[in-house]
Amino acid sequence: MPSRSSSRNAKGIDKLDFDDNRQPPSTTDGSESGGLLKDDESLLSDVVHGVVERDRRKMRRQVTNLCAGSITAYSLYGPLFQSRLQYTQGQVNAVSTAAEIAMYLPVPIFGYLCDRFSPRPLSLFAGVFFGLGYLLAALAYHHGSVKEDGFPPAIMVVSFVGVGMGTSCMYLSAVTTCAKNFGRGKHKGLALAMPIAAFGLSGMWQSQVGSRLLYERSGDRQGEVDVYRYFIFLAILLFVVGLFGAFALNVVNEEELIDEAVSELERSGLLEESPFFHRSVIHDSSNGYGTIDSSQTISNSAESDDADADPTTRKSRSNSEDARRKTWLLNNETRIFLLDHTMWFLAAGFFAVTGPGEAFINNLGTIIKTLYPPPSAGPPSSNSPATHVSIVALTSTLARLLTGTLTDLLAPAAPSPLILGQPGKRFTCSRLVFLLGSTLLFSLGQLLLASGLVQTHPLVFSLVSALVGLGYGAVFSLTPIIVSVVWGVQNFGTNWGIVAVVPAAGAALWGAIYAAVYDSATGSARESGMERLCYGVGCYAPTFWGMTAFSWIAIALWVMAWRGWRKRGIAV
Repeated sequence: MPSRSSSRNAKGIDKLDFDDNRQPPSTTDGSESGGLLKDDESLLSDVVHGVVERDRRKMRRQVTNLCAGSITAYSLYGPLFQSRLQYTQGQVNAVSTAAEIAMYLPVPIFGYLCDRFSPRPLSLFAGVFFGLGYLLAALAYHHGSVKEDGFPPAIMVVSFVGVGMGTSCMYLSAVTTCAKNFGRGKHKGLALAMPIAAFGLSGMWQSQVGSRLLYERSGDRQGEVDVYRYFIFLAILLFVVGLFGAFALNVVNEEELIDEAVSELERSGLLEESPFFHRSVIHDSSNGYGTIDSSQTISNSAESDDADADPTTRKSRSNSEDARRKTWLLNNETRIFLLDHTMWFLAAGFFAVTGPGEAFINNLGTIIKTLYPPPSAGPPSSNSPATHVSIVALTSTLARLLTGTLTDLLAPAAPSPLILGQPGKRFTCSRLVFLLGSTLLFSLGQLLLASGLVQTHPLVFSLVSALVGLGYGAVFSLTPIIVSVVWGVQNFGTNWGIVAVVPAAGAALWGAIYAAVYDSATGSARESGMERLCYGVGCYAPTFWGMTAFSWIAIALWVMAWRGWRKRGIAV
């Protein structure tokens, strides 16, 4: 039975005839399509306009995510919370953990709002959260040490809750917009990898701005980052970017997504089980969605009233029905997602990798300082926290772009009823192969750190940062792509939001473990006049042995999920 989208496209050029990512030009003369080549010049003009407009929309989304990842530069100023504000390692980790929890825990709610309404309100929320969060953090830092009547650490925790929520809103609004606009085409991997890669790059360029432009001056010598000015800079920048996204982000032709999803459910027979559809709430007299029993159809008098109603009333009724139909569909998609046991395997593996990754990134600065005990002057610029934040950001971005592009080229294609006969043979490689391989690289970086090799060869830390960045970036790129492939894009914001909650628990767990190991080792560390600082392999090695083991557990969980998808014939 034809869907609304099929009847809509019957009069013009179907989107599959030309481009996966743009709408066909509609005819306005009220006649049937005048033929594919009725007006070559007009068609070419529409094609060029469509491509240019599509690229312009892509650029808008990249701009927002190029600023969204400011929290990834936490290692740049985290050690200064210890030395300047006299925080313990546990308190430093409490600030970063609060940001992580605020960034990941509300994601299902933000994803729900993004799917049910639009990405624009989320971008506006992001600007407000970022602006208020970084302004409060700047004030807390400016008031100095907690031992000198400064603000208590709880104020800094509250400020970074705002930063975390702003990060979540800005990231999710951009990624969901890209998924819905471009996630049905041949290059869905690259379409999702680009905003995610931009998110990784944001931490790199912002850390470089802080360390090379907004630094403290001590005579002719460049000092540490000026945290107060850096926070003010981020508050202004991210507030403006959030306002920009509130006007620029837009999901094009979302009605088609809903129509296609309803048609798919109709073919599967699920609509026949839905009381919502049996009540004829979304019954369309010309197309219909399944057979409606005569006892359940709209009465003749109601149909007559609808026919006699003015256009404004009919449009209002149509919009109301479309909204209810969309709500029913998305709720049903969420139920299917939550009842799928392979989703829980995917989410558990994501938890086992992202928690250690977040803890490593947040504690880069303190780990590096353990490598240079007094009387050493500290790490050289080539091994500074800002350098390693940039290494992680660059390798993470490279991994996201490569995995998105390569999986588009090599991943097996899903069976399509539009393709007749046997497809040509080509080399294919599942996205799970890339996911498992990147996790092995990630675990190798953790293993190098746990072994103590870095303590005697500090420059090897660059290799550790590169391996962790590659693995972490690939996992964060491939997981949402797999979610969109297995469960579709119509409810992507909610589905990905549910999975994206787990890094909050992982970051809290491993941040607490790292802080406990670090603080317990501080008592046995050599006296240096800085009683809260720890030096030596004992400050971090036990933590990273545990992280290595968790990475291998993630591999086992993902293999189990992969087996489930293969049994169902899902090409991942």
